[in-house]
Amino acid sequence: MPQNNPSNRALDLYAHIEDLIGVQEIAPQLYAHYFLFLSDIEFDSLLDIGCGGGFFLSQIQGAFAPKRAMGIDLSGRMVESSKERGIEAYQIELCQMKQGSFDVLTAVFDMLNYLDAKELQRFLSCAEERINEGGYLLFDINTLHGFQDIAVGSFITEEDDRFITIDSEFDAGLYSSDFTLFERQADQSYLKSQGTIQQYYHTVEDIQKHLPNMTMVMQSDVMLYSDRADKEFVVFRK
Repeated sequence: MPQNNPSNRALDLYAHIEDLIGVQEIAPQLYAHYFLFLSDIEFDSLLDIGCGGGFFLSQIQGAFAPKRAMGIDLSGRMVESSKERGIEAYQIELCQMKQGSFDVLTAVFDMLNYLDAKELQRFLSCAEERINEGGYLLFDINTLHGFQDIAVGSFITEEDDRFITIDSEFDAGLYSSDFTLFERQADQSYLKSQGTIQQYYHTVEDIQKHLPNMTMVMQSDVMLYSDRADKEFVVFRK
């Protein structure tokens, strides 16, 4: 995978600022939906797609101890963080994996929203191929409310020697987030880094039509930031 890919660089930058924007503080509320479902099924293997820094997988290992728990991510920084936590992780796309299938595939924290319509169709086809018969695909996606009313606007925060600004907008199904990071250097100057991450609005129906060999077995509202659903937690079974 090309290391100079602009999208990968943006994801690496996002990995560097994730702790500043409160992702890990809200994560347990989202993870609870996954853990509750997984506690009711039997599985020996799990692949987490877009594994990030390995926080989710490390908790999966602790709670369920599957025979194999593996993660993949496009961000090299994220993969290294996962490996530091003892996670088996690789910097690779799902569709580039040459072999291996799993009882459970997970895509946590709106990973599917990072794919446009064409990429989503390709991804879901590859996901079906990687799921064992009787296995599951678990994911969450942002609702229209989550994009329009929660995610848009400007955000500024700082901590120690870092300062970040984020400007986000949503239009015609496309969410775009521009972020700028300033980091204080040893000589007291600031290093400036910038990146843009885009996400796409998808309905559960959009996803379902690309999973012809799977059946939806769960769809539930997730309310992380307001008293209305800003995410949907969805499970399909093969």
